[in-house]
Amino acid sequence: MRTMASQEIPKGLAGIAVRMRAGKATGWGVFHPGSGAMASGGMMLIIAAFLPWVYVGITQGIIGEAFVLRGTDGPGVVTLSVGFLAFAGAFVPRRKLAIAHAAIPGALVALIVVLQAWKIIAASVETAWGSFLPGMGVVLAGGGAVLLLRAAWRMLRHWKVAPRTT
Repeated sequence: MRTMASQEIPKGLAGIAVRMRAGKATGWGVFHPGSGAMASGGMMLIIAAFLPWVYVGITQGIIGEAFVLRGTDGPGVVTLSVGFLAFAGAFVPRRKLAIAHAAIPGALVALIVVLQAWKIIAASVETAWGSFLPGMGVVLAGGGAVLLLRAAWRMLRHWKVAPRTT
């Protein structure tokens, strides 16, 4: 049986907790300080792509129900693809690459959410107020973008750069 005093990491499942703790502290190994937030934010973006983004209530009087625009009908396709990029970045142990995997999807989706909110407000002003409402997908995408941007900022500020071995 191996002892932890000798700083050896057990192989297989026994060493996962040790590697996770070491990776969170230094960024070496598979996990890094932003892994949890990036995995959560990436999954939020992936799920948000399939949820309703816009409810069109003006159609209720015409067809009897509100028309729903899903994320995959428009900007959710981009959200889906960068969500996978952010999720994959949770397992990239390189500092600059992990920060880019959080910052780029986070900024892009934040821009998409702001533009979508602007379009919802503009369309609602042009018709009856409240006829266009945001759906859960756009809200979840906004939350995922905030989580990713926060993770990028925290990694940039707090991730200790490991010394080079030459």
